[in-house]
Amino acid sequence: MFPALETDIKQETRSDPYEDFMYRHLQYYGYYKGPPRLSSSAVHRQTEAVSRDSFVLSSPLLKRKQLLHDEFGEANPCLREPRDLFAFFSGSEPLQAPRWPIECEVIKENIHHIDRVPPQPEYFYQPTGNEKVPEIVGEEKGTVVYQLDSVPAKGSYFTSARVGGKRGIIKELAVTLQGPEDNTLLFESRFESGNLQKAVRVDTYEYELTLRTDLYTNKHTQWFYFRVQNTRKDATYRFTIVNLLKPKSLYAVGMKPLMYSQLDAKTRNIGWRREGSEIRYYKNNTDDGQQPFYCLTWTIQFPHDQDTCFFAHFYPYTYTDLQYYLLSVANNPLQSQFCKLRTLCRSLAGNTVYLLTITNPSRTPQEAAAKKAVVLSARAHPGESNGSWVMKGFLDFILSNSPDAELLRDIFVFKVVPMLNPDGVIVGNYRCSLAGRDLNRHYKTILKESFPCIWYTKNMIKRLLEEREVLLYCDFHGHSRKNNIFLYGCNNSDRKYWLHERVFPLMLSKNAPEKFSFHSCNFKVQKSKEGTGRVVMWRMGILNSYTMESTFGGSTLGNKRDTHFTTEDLKSLGYHVCDTLLDFCDPDRAKFMQCLAELKELLQQEIHKKFNELGQDMDLGESWNDISLSDIESSTSGSDSSLSDGLPAHLLNIADELNQKKKMDKKKKKKPPQTRKQRNEQYQKNNLVRELKSTEDALERAGFASTVQKRSTFPKNADHTSSSTIQNEKPRPSESRLRGRDKGLSLDASEATALVLTKNKEKVQREKPRHTAACSPKTSTDTGREPAPDATPRWLQNRLLAPRRRRATMVVYPSLHVYTYP
Repeated sequence: MFPALETDIKQETRSDPYEDFMYRHLQYYGYYKGPPRLSSSAVHRQTEAVSRDSFVLSSPLLKRKQLLHDEFGEANPCLREPRDLFAFFSGSEPLQAPRWPIECEVIKENIHHIDRVPPQPEYFYQPTGNEKVPEIVGEEKGTVVYQLDSVPAKGSYFTSARVGGKRGIIKELAVTLQGPEDNTLLFESRFESGNLQKAVRVDTYEYELTLRTDLYTNKHTQWFYFRVQNTRKDATYRFTIVNLLKPKSLYAVGMKPLMYSQLDAKTRNIGWRREGSEIRYYKNNTDDGQQPFYCLTWTIQFPHDQDTCFFAHFYPYTYTDLQYYLLSVANNPLQSQFCKLRTLCRSLAGNTVYLLTITNPSRTPQEAAAKKAVVLSARAHPGESNGSWVMKGFLDFILSNSPDAELLRDIFVFKVVPMLNPDGVIVGNYRCSLAGRDLNRHYKTILKESFPCIWYTKNMIKRLLEEREVLLYCDFHGHSRKNNIFLYGCNNSDRKYWLHERVFPLMLSKNAPEKFSFHSCNFKVQKSKEGTGRVVMWRMGILNSYTMESTFGGSTLGNKRDTHFTTEDLKSLGYHVCDTLLDFCDPDRAKFMQCLAELKELLQQEIHKKFNELGQDMDLGESWNDISLSDIESSTSGSDSSLSDGLPAHLLNIADELNQKKKMDKKKKKKPPQTRKQRNEQYQKNNLVRELKSTEDALERAGFASTVQKRSTFPKNADHTSSSTIQNEKPRPSESRLRGRDKGLSLDASEATALVLTKNKEKVQREKPRHTAACSPKTSTDTGREPAPDATPRWLQNRLLAPRRRRATMVVYPSLHVYTYP
């Protein structure tokens, strides 16, 4: 088995090879420890075998792979425990390369940035009122210097992915420089999280930029991240993004774009920094009759000649950045003891969605069962990279050796999904996944194949709720129109826990007063937000269910007023979440009750303020807490993604076709019988009608044409015995069904027709089950007592009520998917 370890062992003749083999085999695994009864030759062979086995067992290969060793380094004959399913990568395994849709071209360069905090605060831009509003020229009068051709848009849908994206040679999209004096900028965005569709040079140092929409949509142009090369130091450049979709933006109130210089990073250890002058956010004057566009323009001076610089909407945090971080955790011998990394699922493109379980090992099963759970997630919206920086700060602290972190790991089980939408992060989307839909509107979905990240996250939490109480759920996001950091929650209608869901946000505002704004929090549940994570988890039973919104801009509070947030500011929020958890769960309830009393006072003030705005002066007295909190709060001002709700793009056409086909089929034919009894009755009725018609045709040929007439040919006061008998007698089921189907036919009293009826009635009675007499209802002799609930015959319920219930619950359109459960 190990040819490299074979030695020149002398092969001797064995008296009993099987007995010798079994003895050594059992002794090796510790099952035979008695004294051996062997011949001298066998003893010699055993000595050589034991020495050989000891040599084999002491090999580094087996030490690392299979067998356990004691503290003295000697081999212990015991196999290692099997590896956990879905185990995370180890240090010896390479990182999984990101998978891209096959339409996307990807350059082979590895983009990496240093994480360096500016030493001085970066203040908001102060508008002067003289900022230039450049007129949009377009490629008709300018020169296209960069343009992506192979970009899927609305109308197409995701089909498959591969590492490296599109096959074949990567095209050179940037223009070719004509010489060293050519100062044209070279643009590029075909790297991880990059986003730039087109660049048009409209003047020597002026460029118009068009952002790519989220893949397979025509919306959500907000996130940008691209590279420029061939810079000039002394020139003032102007960049104008021409196809933004939001009418309001933080750029209008002082936010600056981010710039990164590779030369500064190498020589001066300077990372991302806020840069830009003459910043203006305004409406695009070009009207194409469709949705209005908005422009962002700014000027910049590059720090070096022939530099490579990057621009971004916010500090990038890519899928590869996350993998490197998790790899360091997996290779840390201390952190890997209490942080288990698993694969939650695979995304649409096949990228891994990671799940972290963080808790200290429990000493007893009772101690493990008593732990409550906390669930945290981030990057459902891929362009909101601020959520990843908050998540990184949380992980840095909870995985540290701080006493508070150890205490939190002792009392909680943390379930963390650090990147819910890796596909969107990789391709540079702002809001959607590769399904062309907003994941934070589909937590109620049953489409596991279309939204695997959300489906598996929700069902993981559902299983967790069956095991233990989930104290807190929080999903980290970013906000593009409001400064500071705040939470969106849900109002609890249970008066026993009235205002309790607001205690954690208030505590967080006290622990981070210069960054977190409680007055910006909102707890109203809108209908358009029913599919968000916080609302779905709240309805599943998690009282403290939140969305944390971190601004792309900065703070308007305290000493950090009018300054941009850095990555350290956001990471500190992750620490403050942990700190607030300890305050929230403190056995001494003084802080909790103090916050609850403060919340009641704040709510009273808000109610009086609302009445004053309405021009009413009302003394609420003790009934003020009966007012609905939803009537007091305004709606949240989150992003509008209503056009990104609903089915994935590739299912819309299928659903329309199925609906149209179903409507056409419903018009053409009647609904088929639903039960065996109805099918039998329908067959008997059709057979009877066919025989009647064939008999009528035979009678007409034989000269009996007058025996079958229309009902209208009878006299109104006909005095015919057979006719009156047929009209007055209660019809049998077969006759009444026949009359209901063919009302135009009436039976004459002629002998031929009577013979036909008699023959067919006998045939129907032979074919029908003989249970009519046994099923007749019994009449109770006690008139003062109400009939029993089961007095109605079973056949009557089946015949009359069941079809009515079937019609009420009939599904008009076929279901595209079925319900599945974990």
